[in-house]
Amino acid sequence: MIVYYTDGSCEPNPGTGGFAVIKNMEVCQLGGEHNTTNIRMEGQAIIAALKDARDEQAQIYTDSEFWINVITKWSIPWEKNGWKKKGGEIKNLDIVREVCPLYRQSQATLIWVRGHNNDPGNELADQWANRAREQQQKRPSV
Repeated sequence: MIVYYTDGSCEPNPGTGGFAVIKNMEVCQLGGEHNTTNIRMEGQAIIAALKDARDEQAQIYTDSEFWINVITKWSIPWEKNGWKKKGGEIKNLDIVREVCPLYRQSQATLIWVRGHNNDPGNELADQWANRAREQQQKRPSV
């Protein structure tokens, strides 16, 4: 069983962001972009973990209740309704449409962990997401 911790960072929000994927308590992947949000970076981190896990059994710990709800609950009726929801547009639809099939085809379980609560894996993911954001801030915006 592979254990992942994922986190995203953005400062300001919206602004320059970064994300981190920790695999078995080691840095696995970092990424980032300009003109983004914390929510987008959290989603990108989960996508990266799912892609890394491939067909392996995995637990993905995240402090993003939002993405757990999107992936496991809210996206199901949205997809049935042609990717529409009552009350307006689905924000970050590009990420939603990428992460949902990855999750459904995976052998991964999403597990919520309270952020900034001394969980070693979550703290490590947070540190590295911030470092990824800081590195992205040094790169010119394209």
